Amino acid sequence: MKGKKNEWFENENFWLKYAPVMFDGQQWAQAAGIAKSVCSLAEVGIGSSVLDVCCGPGRISVELALLGLKVTGVDITQPFLDAAAETAADEGVSIELVNRDMRAFSSRKKFDAAVNIYNSFGYCDNPRDDMKILRRVSQSLKKGGAFVLECISRETAVRYFTEGEWFERAGMTVLTEFKVSGAWEGLSSKWILIEKDGTRTEHEFVQRLYSAPQLRDIMLECGFFSAQIFGGFNREPYDQNAKTMVIVAKK
Repeated sequence: MKGKKNEWFENENFWLKYAPVMFDGQQWAQAAGIAKSVCSLAEVGIGSSVLDVCCGPGRISVELALLGLKVTGVDITQPFLDAAAETAADEGVSIELVNRDMRAFSSRKKFDAAVNIYNSFGYCDNPRDDMKILRRVSQSLKKGGAFVLECISRETAVRYFTEGEWFERAGMTVLTEFKVSGAWEGLSSKWILIEKDGTRTEHEFVQRLYSAPQLRDIMLECGFFSAQIFGGFNREPYDQNAKTMVIVAKK
């Protein structure tokens, strides 16, 4: 009998090594500007409560806290939360951090806004789980609250598709391989991290690809009253020049 297949997030060793590659200096440098744009999109400010969905090492959570917001970060990977707590302490801000699977997250506290930034949506094996996450987010918001979601869409995946590359980052050689899954239903990503001593760590996962209007309609099914699609954090139009997909959904 075959053992249960691990889900994409359960290879903790990979994610710990991958974090400095994914969140390099450039990503951290951009975080402050993204946090300000998110506040504008969600129409929140000092004193507002914000739920950071899949907060990772706290890149956006910390910047939101520095802007005076009351932040709760949720992530399933405890070492990421430990890193977020350390960064928050270094910056002199307080963040509530919760180790929880967003498919099962619930809170008596209702938030003014929620955010899910930098392409961390669509990795569940079952699409029903994606909807479960969206419903959990909707249930966590106050009436009139906003959810800002940023991730790759089917359209941007097609436009910027590459079969792979290699580069040096965080003291490692990084090799990537990308393949289309199904009829552009998903994007299969294989990452190979090679350390200076030759240690090799590999991980492969598939991200489900939604078209922008498809995901907008799903969000409306999951408890949101309205959803606007943008091509960037500064309300750029979602057209042939869009570099990412940002959806602002209101409850």
